[in-house]
Amino acid sequence: MYPFLRLAKEMWLHRDAPDLGLTEAHISRHRCWPHDIDGFLEMNNGRILTILDLGRLVLAKRTGLLTTLREKKWGLTMAGVSVRYRKRIPTFQTFTTVSRAVGWDHRFFYIDQQIWIGEDCAVQALYRSAIVEKGKMVDPTRVFEALGAGSESPDLPDWVANWIAADATRPWPPDRH
Repeated sequence: MYPFLRLAKEMWLHRDAPDLGLTEAHISRHRCWPHDIDGFLEMNNGRILTILDLGRLVLAKRTGLLTTLREKKWGLTMAGVSVRYRKRIPTFQTFTTVSRAVGWDHRFFYIDQQIWIGEDCAVQALYRSAIVEKGKMVDPTRVFEALGAGSESPDLPDWVANWIAADATRPWPPDRH
């Protein structure tokens, strides 16, 4: 089940947080609770993705994107993700998430998210996201106009550009076996 109470808590905690620029980071703190764990008594990989979802939603709120989405009746969707799991998150462990947009192109926004346990990075995820209207993608230029922001993306880091290029070679739809 989606953690609506956690989402409400995050929105409440950050209700008065300052606005963020489009590429500034949102930082939040969490704890791995017993309902987050798998059979190995560590945070379930699916729950990790859900915790990152909470970070993206608060990031969208703090950049003004959520308000624009409501006004325009646009939706926000995830169109791809690459995740590295490097450190287990045991029950009751506290951790910090960092969420920020690293750039965009003519179709997608790219969001880097990280989970840190102290000085150790436990998880890093790169998401490709799109704004949609009536089932069609909205050109990012329209999104920036609605936000009243400039639309020039910072240069994408090489690792992001390489992921985009590699993913473009992946067949779609995939072979059905």
